[in-house]
Amino acid sequence: MMLSFSVLQAELYAQDAQVQQADTTQNVVRVIRFVGNDNVKDNTLETLIRTHTNREFLGIPRFTPWYFIWKLTKRFGEPPAYLVPETVETDMERIRRYYESIGYLEASVDTNIVEFSPNKVEVSFLINEGQQSRVQTIAYSGMPEFPDPELISDFYLDSEMTREPINDTTFSVNRAYSENALNNERNRIINFLKNNGYASVQRDSVLAQIKRDPSDNHQLDVLFYINPGNLYHFGDLSINLRGPDAQTRYEHADTLTGEPYTSGGKKIFLQKEAEAQTKFSLLTDQLLFKPGEVFDNNRYVRTVNEFQNLGMLNIREFGLSEDGSLPDYSKPDIPVLFSLQTLPKHSFNFNLFGLRRYGFGSGAGVTYTNNNLFGKAENLQVSLNGSFEYVGSETLQNLDETFGGGDQLFRSFEVRGDYSLPRLIFPFAGLDDNLFFSNSRTQYSLSLARSNQLFFDVNSDVRFNLRYVVNHNERFTSLLDLVELDVLDSDPSEQFRQSLIQQFDTTSFEYRRLLEDFRPQVSSILRYTFRSQNTDLIQRNRGYYSEYSVALGGNIPHLIDRYFVTPDTLEGNLPSPARISNNSLSYSRFLKLTADYRRYVPLSNDAVFSYRGFAGFAQPFGGSSSIPLNQRFFAGGSNDIRGWDFNSLGPGGIAIEGTPPVVGGEIKLVGQAEVRQTMISNFLSADWIGAWFTDAGNVWYGPRNSFRGGQSQDLLNEGKFYIDEFYKQIAVGSGVGLRLDWEYLVVRFDFAFRIHDLAPTESWFTNKKLYFSFGIGHSF
Repeated sequence: MMLSFSVLQAELYAQDAQVQQADTTQNVVRVIRFVGNDNVKDNTLETLIRTHTNREFLGIPRFTPWYFIWKLTKRFGEPPAYLVPETVETDMERIRRYYESIGYLEASVDTNIVEFSPNKVEVSFLINEGQQSRVQTIAYSGMPEFPDPELISDFYLDSEMTREPINDTTFSVNRAYSENALNNERNRIINFLKNNGYASVQRDSVLAQIKRDPSDNHQLDVLFYINPGNLYHFGDLSINLRGPDAQTRYEHADTLTGEPYTSGGKKIFLQKEAEAQTKFSLLTDQLLFKPGEVFDNNRYVRTVNEFQNLGMLNIREFGLSEDGSLPDYSKPDIPVLFSLQTLPKHSFNFNLFGLRRYGFGSGAGVTYTNNNLFGKAENLQVSLNGSFEYVGSETLQNLDETFGGGDQLFRSFEVRGDYSLPRLIFPFAGLDDNLFFSNSRTQYSLSLARSNQLFFDVNSDVRFNLRYVVNHNERFTSLLDLVELDVLDSDPSEQFRQSLIQQFDTTSFEYRRLLEDFRPQVSSILRYTFRSQNTDLIQRNRGYYSEYSVALGGNIPHLIDRYFVTPDTLEGNLPSPARISNNSLSYSRFLKLTADYRRYVPLSNDAVFSYRGFAGFAQPFGGSSSIPLNQRFFAGGSNDIRGWDFNSLGPGGIAIEGTPPVVGGEIKLVGQAEVRQTMISNFLSADWIGAWFTDAGNVWYGPRNSFRGGQSQDLLNEGKFYIDEFYKQIAVGSGVGLRLDWEYLVVRFDFAFRIHDLAPTESWFTNKKLYFSFGIGHSF
């Protein structure tokens, strides 16, 4: 028996189903059941049907609080989900069609509707799955020949469906029939042909024929019939660039022909307006194909993306013709058109923001942007930001008792310059021609910051960074910080210093450790970060996000110390460059590793379960015994372990509120879980989402970190990580929260209890205090 069809429009037949139902006048659907679905989960079938119950809280059957609110008020909440017989019939067909798509070609669906109480019904979908069909072999017919004979064989073997070859064009499969898999294979054939010159290939150019095994109707053979059409080359290329005012006056023009721009006598025609203030070389630098070469649709599409990613222009029109119309496949060459328009070069941005750490505060900033600074899409941003934070009298009174307090108003100031190029520079410039590295940027940043904090003042914080950013594709991103220098000159506040002198002996560990943490220092970082994601970074309602990094610190100041300042002598500190600080600057050499993984699992159309795991490890080496304060791991805060203030947790057992701020560590472990349920949709233009969360973790000093006392004993033992002790020092917070989701912005309110408090007077479930935190965006 032979069944001939295109993959998406297969003509498959199953038994007709009849709906058996009770009187459905104003009946409310309270229960939906699936019977007989041994091989498909209920959750999957629920996404297919349109018959539904009222929204259930966390998926608990019949627990529909919003419907009960509507019954009480007739105004607020969610109206009842009435039964619609026509919708049930359509749902039956959807379920049957889905079973066919995954290989159950003889599946049938019936339904039974039972009124179990007045005007309340239970809808049951009765499914007879039958036997799943399997694909035995897959074959290809009509594939053109290529100069490289390995190209076709490699293409066949790269398929997710093919296994062992039977001959040059036939392969064993031995997997369940799946329309989606066959559709993906057809698209793979189309993309392969388009990327190798066969530009006219369409969906109907590749058809699948299914043949049943005469001895077993559930065993299938698949044959792809391929009509590739003609081979094409890129024709002449026209690029037109307008200025921001969109007045078509092309004052400048150029024509390029021959190597390295074109081949086969083809030409590149360039036109631009004077107001565009852009060099022609920028436009040609973005091209990933060459006129005259064999047509490659992937390189053509990636070139469109290259123009889009410049950030200084818009694409008005593009196409495979001289005027942007439909391609003409009657000729062997396909011309290409790009019509572009630059954005305004100068812009100012003003912003206001709020913050909360020890108190509540606010800030403002202004940013000047010069887009396309020198005519090759260079971007320059200069920003100036200032903020203040007011600490309440109760908080300050607690600080007075322990630390001597200080001003109620904390202030900070920062000026920052960022300069970026839409390409990689030395030593990675050669990678620009590789498609995997084509969407890239080189970024420079320089900043100067000053601030007074709760316990210390930052006299100056000067940072310089050279970063390479490559968006390999929609999922993968690489970031390489080739040079990151930070010169930090900080001092404990005078009130805090006097309080320490009164509270501790100047030779004590606490006093010496605090001065060590706040010492002026210089640090350098060489760091690589890899990100992988397939989630919406605002909604975070499905998919995953992961980030992994490895960093090497302190090598630049080490080399300067060893070979320039005092050759062949290691002093462990450097003089301040350009008199940024009046103090000498210490440095540390270290290795730092981090891993951050987050997963978002839909529980229903309105509920999401999310979890996060984070692990960080840093280790000093080369004579260094500690990690710089600004490179340590910290714990606590609205985006970390909720229930503890910002950076107030740990290390290890050093977790008593009000102790000196010996915070941060070289090891960090965090686990977080959160269930989010949409309670009200589109109220005040936002979805109101309830959440229940649990956070756990801490930071610890690493095994190489030491601080010796008068008798050479290590004074950091209480905060160190020990494999047989660390689990007792895991802080646990849990609570509930509310999120207001405007799609483009999420505002978060969380209320947490400390389930496991590390303070000696507290333990499991003994701290009854409620801790509030506020944030923008989901916690993770």
